Amino acid sequence: MQDEEDRPQPRKDVNAGHGMAAVVGRVRECPLLDLKLTLLSHNLIRGAAGAALLNAELLAARGFLKSRVPASAQNAEPVAR
Repeated sequence: MQDEEDRPQPRKDVNAGHGMAAVVGRVRECPLLDLKLTLLSHNLIRGAAGAALLNAELLAARGFLKSRVPASAQNAEPVAR
């Protein structure tokens, strides 16, 4: 989160977290919606492909992905050509 009044700014904040972070700033009260804020993210990196990779890494880290290689093949020796 950025505390400065003029942040986030695309030129300064677009690569936060190597493009995978969302930068929040200008948080203020709103009489209608309770809260207003400005959010900046890098759509090219944080778009569908980046989010898919991030989700896959999270699932793997939490143990939700199972190996598709049979256990017998994991210990097999490579075939020489």
